[in-house]
Amino acid sequence: MKDLNTYKLLTPGPLTTTPTVKETMLIDRCTWDSDYNAITQEIRHELLRLAHVDNGQYTAVLMQGSGTFGVESVLTSIPAKDDTVLVLVNGAYSKRMCSILKHAGIKYETLEYAWDEIPDINSVDDYLNDHPYISIVSMVHSETTSGLLNDIESIGKIVKKYGKIFVVDAMSSFGAVDIDMGKTGIDFLISSANKCIQGVPGFSFIIGRLEVLLASKGNARSLSLDLYDQYDTMEHHGGKWRFTSPTHVVAAFRQALRELETEGGQPARLARYKKCNKLLREGMEKLGFKAYIKDELQGPIITTYLYPENFKVDFSAMHEFLKQNGYVIYPGKLTDIDTFRLGNIGEIYEEDIEKILSLFKAYKEQDDA
Repeated sequence: MKDLNTYKLLTPGPLTTTPTVKETMLIDRCTWDSDYNAITQEIRHELLRLAHVDNGQYTAVLMQGSGTFGVESVLTSIPAKDDTVLVLVNGAYSKRMCSILKHAGIKYETLEYAWDEIPDINSVDDYLNDHPYISIVSMVHSETTSGLLNDIESIGKIVKKYGKIFVVDAMSSFGAVDIDMGKTGIDFLISSANKCIQGVPGFSFIIGRLEVLLASKGNARSLSLDLYDQYDTMEHHGGKWRFTSPTHVVAAFRQALRELETEGGQPARLARYKKCNKLLREGMEKLGFKAYIKDELQGPIITTYLYPENFKVDFSAMHEFLKQNGYVIYPGKLTDIDTFRLGNIGEIYEEDIEKILSLFKAYKEQDDA
């Protein structure tokens, strides 16, 4: 049998997990069993604690599917018939929000920014002042298109100034970057099992303000993604999911949450990610790979790199070389510039950064020869 750990993932999720997280999935569990439902309840409570909102005003709901399923659940369940959503667009994942709303026939408008810049606070303030019918503002926190980390705290203040609902896709930031939902004014935060908490793919989760969620009853445009109904079943039936849940993934996520705490919690994980990101960024620049995002806007999760001017890059060949030597990287997601992306979340440590830098150096030398 082939070694299960043939390479590490330098991606923003799925990511490299610990052997103990993997081992948890060797046990088969029944979706109706009270022991399994208790795992769901434990996860829900821990998520609220991580978001600093375990005060009875918020709830956590787990939703089958990828992170996009969670985003779609919120954006197609919370808006009422006459609501209009304002999407702050500066990357592919905020663009995806627009696609979700358009497909569901929900009214929306956009404020668009360059993909290497954060939304301008004054423009958001002006727009909400001039368009009082906007009821919901939606944005991405860590934009994995580029690696940029948006300023949700400043935007949250503006959104709350006008009394709007604030939705944040914190897919690749929650669990590492500290997010106090109450202080930031976030009404709904969406993330996924296979990101900074270091579980495996299979479900997303939504942390939402209970008052707003309860008021959304009957709004959902989808049966399976009905956020209110998922909450209602989970809350009043001891952690039961409405439809078949990814039992192995849920158990792995509970283990990942425990390992997050063992590492030292969110602050320790963020410190590791930031250190690895800094070392990677500095090392790649020395090799001639310039980062797309400026230092002050760069998040600690993933970095987009431009191809060196004097080095013709064949991404497929470079990807295969790195994979054969133990690491898998991501292609770029920008449409008008040739780029590639390196993530540094998951079970990635300083020794991995040193190794990947040596591999890039070897690849360049091999190409130059």
